[in-house]
Amino acid sequence: MKLIEDIAEDVTVLEAHGRVDDSTAKEFFDRLIAVINSGSRRVVIDFKNLAYISSVGLRALLLADRVATQKQGKLVLCGISGDVRRLFEIGAFLDVFMVCSSQQDAICRLRQA
Repeated sequence: MKLIEDIAEDVTVLEAHGRVDDSTAKEFFDRLIAVINSGSRRVVIDFKNLAYISSVGLRALLLADRVATQKQGKLVLCGISGDVRRLFEIGAFLDVFMVCSSQQDAICRLRQA
């Protein structure tokens, strides 16, 4: 798993690559928390290059969202497709998070919120 970070004005964009599973979920969570704790209140997580996310990875995402909310922040997800989307659907995570089709749409939605 690799996370590539970029800043688009006042929005932090994290592109997830590879797999978020039992062996990488802690690294994924720690990085999300570090971004949130650094003062980023608007975070987009782009999953277009993610091949797989396990239940442990989904839990890490939920916990990071909780921390962001406590700090008056917001996580928005985008680029969820294929098998990763099916896992989000099975766990009803598409109902929990704001999900956009593209990175640009996610950034725009965050700026409007």
